[in-house]
Amino acid sequence: MSIYRIQAFPPRLLSLALAALLASGCTTAVTGVQPASQPAAASGSGKPQAPLVLRTMGSLYFGGTVTRAADGETFHGDHGYAQYYIPEHARTLPIVMWHGIGQSGRSFESTPDGREGFMSILPRRDWPVYIIDQPRRGRAGRTQAQADSGYAVPTTLRESAAWDAFRVGVWTPPKPAHAFPGVQMPLDPATVDQFFRQQTPDTGTHPFTAEHRAFMGRTVGELFRQVGPAVLLTHSHSGQYGWSTAMNAPDLVKAVVAYEPGQFAFPEGERPPEIVSVAEGVREAMEPQMVSQAQFQKLTRMPIIIIYGDYISPDPSPVFNVDLWRVASARARQFVDAVNRHGGDAQLIILPQLGIKGNSHAPFADLNNVEIADHLEKFLGSKRLDGRATPHAGPRRPAISTNTIPLETF
Repeated sequence: MSIYRIQAFPPRLLSLALAALLASGCTTAVTGVQPASQPAAASGSGKPQAPLVLRTMGSLYFGGTVTRAADGETFHGDHGYAQYYIPEHARTLPIVMWHGIGQSGRSFESTPDGREGFMSILPRRDWPVYIIDQPRRGRAGRTQAQADSGYAVPTTLRESAAWDAFRVGVWTPPKPAHAFPGVQMPLDPATVDQFFRQQTPDTGTHPFTAEHRAFMGRTVGELFRQVGPAVLLTHSHSGQYGWSTAMNAPDLVKAVVAYEPGQFAFPEGERPPEIVSVAEGVREAMEPQMVSQAQFQKLTRMPIIIIYGDYISPDPSPVFNVDLWRVASARARQFVDAVNRHGGDAQLIILPQLGIKGNSHAPFADLNNVEIADHLEKFLGSKRLDGRATPHAGPRRPAISTNTIPLETF
């Protein structure tokens, strides 16, 4: 397979180069294209980066339902979307990345201040990546389910709550927002504007039910069946769906890397002690998600690492998105203890305890996201999941044997 490197050319030469590639029938895409006026700098160091060389890139839809009406009409919906990037010298295991609440795959693309995100940082290190838009969000928004604000949390209803949830600082209107000292998110006007513009609405409801979690787990499990064995990386609200996915496809999910998950599964008969909260809605949002002993045991079949950033208040707060993370991080400890008690391999990392300070709710997008990627790679290497013996080549086609519409061919 041919590999093409496209570097920074004057616009006319770049147009001619692209036209030549298209005329040759090339369908293999290669990144590394940079605006002529601004070289790429992956780490914020100011040093131009070498071209990022890919073997292929693409996108796909996975899972989903087909509804058939009495008049013969159909509706295809409730699927997920993934874009993928396969580097030239790919490792064996790809990393599947799943955004959090009120977000989309944009979370892992460029950072709000324009630096490279995990979408680029990891392929530079030969990790294939798949970046999800979950069902009923972003490019997977097609659904017949109605959006229901009754299931919404403050994070998706008010921008001030999103500021709090991401722990950039605290914002209680009508008072102005303030930022935590040393926070690893730039606070210039353009970055703050981009941060708020990446908030993404639901197109359909996401009820807090076991049935919906199972649906999400089955759907992303279908992606793993197309991709093959892979590492699952979740963020925030998708953490709960990550546990469901790992239980749905325990032979394919080779590790779970959970950045700041909000909810956790526990085995029946082992409900963890209550964590008291004075903030309205936190208790309900952080309710332990009880599953059967057999299902929970599947979480012991892959290594799990849970990572939280900085500025988690040790004291109760009446502010939902302040107290949420105090309770969530305490619940994470209960979850890790439960997994390990059942013979699993789980660990909880609080970044400031490692001397890594200033991280927000999204460490992979912070100013030190290259260091965060280093930490991720160290974990995967310690579990021998960074091999190259069988380079990942991309997804398989879904196994669909019959048409999903009433189709006659002549």
